Parts: sequence; structure tokens; C-alpha cells
Amino acid sequence: MASMVASSPISFAASFLRTKPFPLSPRFLPIRTLRCALSSSSSSDPVEFDITFAPPKPTPSSPRNNNNAFQQLFIPWIVRGEDGKLKVQSQPPAHLIHALADATTQNPKKKVKKKKPQATATSASPPASEPKLSKAARRYYNENIKEPPQRLSKVLAAAGVASRRTSEELIFDGKVTVNGSLCTTPQTRVDPTRDIIYVNGNRVPKKLPPKVYFALNKPKGYICSSGEKETKSVISLFDEFMSSWDKRNPGTPKPRLFTVGRLDVATTGLIIVTNDGDFAQKLSHPSSSLPKEYITTVAGDVHKRHLMAISEGTVVEGVHCVPDSVELMPKQHDIPRARLRIVVHEGRNHEVRELVKHAGLEVYSLKRVRIGGFRLPSDLGLGKHVELKQSELKAMGWKS
Repeated sequence: MASMVASSPISFAASFLRTKPFPLSPRFLPIRTLRCALSSSSSSDPVEFDITFAPPKPTPSSPRNNNNAFQQLFIPWIVRGEDGKLKVQSQPPAHLIHALADATTQNPKKKVKKKKPQATATSASPPASEPKLSKAARRYYNENIKEPPQRLSKVLAAAGVASRRTSEELIFDGKVTVNGSLCTTPQTRVDPTRDIIYVNGNRVPKKLPPKVYFALNKPKGYICSSGEKETKSVISLFDEFMSSWDKRNPGTPKPRLFTVGRLDVATTGLIIVTNDGDFAQKLSHPSSSLPKEYITTVAGDVHKRHLMAISEGTVVEGVHCVPDSVELMPKQHDIPRARLRIVVHEGRNHEVRELVKHAGLEVYSLKRVRIGGFRLPSDLGLGKHVELKQSELKAMGWKS
């Protein structure tokens, strides 16, 4: 009986709380503790005890329903009504809403232009590439600007490998390869900027040395040969210039210098030194008819018959050579011997000496002082050289 009495209030209270929940108003606190009493027939005093309930779990509050935390933002719109008066309203005017809707729906898509990739400093284009221009422009470029392929022997000589004759011997001996293939023909056309050329296992640089032109006052006792075995060659007078080449021109191959024409070992004066084979060929060839002036000192007296004999010419290398002019120069007090000014244009080997010898005179000294329109500078000492300008090259009949 006691158990029935004791359990009935508890079960009733529990069932009541489970089945009859009631909303809690913010003004009332929720029920946390329930006071219970148990009574039995054996004992007159009831037993009292408390039932404590756990607090309810907090439920996340929605920001939409939390009016205290957030409030609606009111934006006033000042518009002019139909009566012409200004008024304040909470919504934008209707014509503005329609205009925004039309602008959104009717806005055409803008065409995005593709930007062409600009050439950067790292992207290197071939230096000898043809410009993409009109047909007439390409023809002008090919005829006037672009350098055509050259003979292999000429390229080797221009690169400073050896002289043209020695380069031909290297090619015949099978010591030259072009693009990995053995080449034994000196007339093979190659482009040094594109073709890969090897000589004795060493690659020929793509960048050829620049063309240089010098006027040298050749001293006596030096020969006009660029051979390595020659100790007193006129090229040895440029040793100081060649030793400082890398410092003045870093990254540029050294030029291989040679003389334009020849002067015998006893002849002094003007001689041109360069690395331009075409320039040397034009100036030294007899067909160029370039006048060359010599001052010769002879032993003994010079009479009119001597001048007439020299003017008539003589046979040199199987060709009858006649000088352009012969002149007896005035005597000087510091030079006791007679001097002759002789101008020739063929420039054959020992031509001036043969002319004087044919006239019955003996050459004491011979000096060349002029080639074409360029005259040896009077202040240029023996063994010294000076670089030629474009105007001086034109004076010798050269058009670069």
C-alpha cells in the first residue's frame, strides 16, 4: 500500500509534465524543482522530498525572429510627386525600378578583344629572320639587306680560321664538317648564322668578327705575309692591338688580319691591312685600275732619256706595263740623290723596280705614298698604323 501511495504522486507528476507541457512566457521562470510528499498508514508523518529537473537545452534563435538584435533598415526616398511637391517614401519610385530591370535584361555582352602577346626580353627571335612585309618589301630586303650564303672557304677565312688558300686545303683534307656532314668542296654555300661548322673539332662562331681597315706605314725589313712562321711580318706590328681586343670588344671574335697586296721586303710606305676579303680583292686586282704613287730614289744622275724609257714601259710577268706618269722631283739639300715620282695602276709584282731597271737606273729606295685618293699621312711614323674612315675607304674606290 505504501508503495502505491508513494508511487502514484510521482508517476502522476511525471506523466503530467511529459504529457502536458506548457509554454514558458518570458515573464515567468521555468519550474526547476518539484516538492513531493509520501504518506502511509503505518506512519502519520509524511515523507517529503524534492525532484530537481535538468535545465532545458538552449535552442538557437533565428536572426529573423530576433527583433531585438536586428531591425529593418529604413532607406528614405525623396521623390517629386505628380503635384510637383517633394515627399519622403520608404520604397524607390516605380520608374526607377523599371529602368533598372530594362538595363539588366537588355545590356549586350561586350566583345573581349584578345590581346596579342607582347615580345618579352627573354624571347629571342632569330637576328636574320625575314620581315613579314609586302612582296616588294621582301624583295628589297633580300636584294639589299640580307646577306646571301657564302662559300665555305670564304666563311672560314672571314671567321679567322686561316687564309682562304689554307682554308681550302683544310676542306680538301676532310677537316671541315657542316651540320654534322663531312664537306670537301670549298665552293659549298653556307650561312654562318644558321649552319653549324666545325674545323678540326672546333666550332666556328656564328658571330663573325667585324670588318676593320688600317693604313700602315711599313718599315723596311718586314714582309707582307701572315704566316705563323714569319718572325718579321707586318702583321706582328698589330700584336698590341690584338692583345687588347678582348678588353675593348668583349664577346666578339678576333679578326684575322692580312695585307691588301704586297710590298717587297725592301719597300716602305703605305699598305692596307684588313680582314675584309672582298675589299682586298677589289683593291689588289689589276683590273681595278687603282692608281698607286711611288717615290723612288735612284743612284746616279737622271736624264731625259731615262724618263722617256720609263714612260715607254716594259714587260712585267708577260704583260707590257706602261706607267700613268713619270716625274723628276726637285732636289733637296738633305737628300743628295735624285728622286722620281712614278704612278702606276696595274700594281704588278716589282712593276716600279722593273720600269726603273729597264731605263738603266738603279733603285736605292722605294716608298709608296698613295693608293687611289688616299695619301699616307705625313705624321704617321714607321711601323705605326691608323684606322681608316668610311670617307677614306671611298677615296680608294670602295663602296661598303
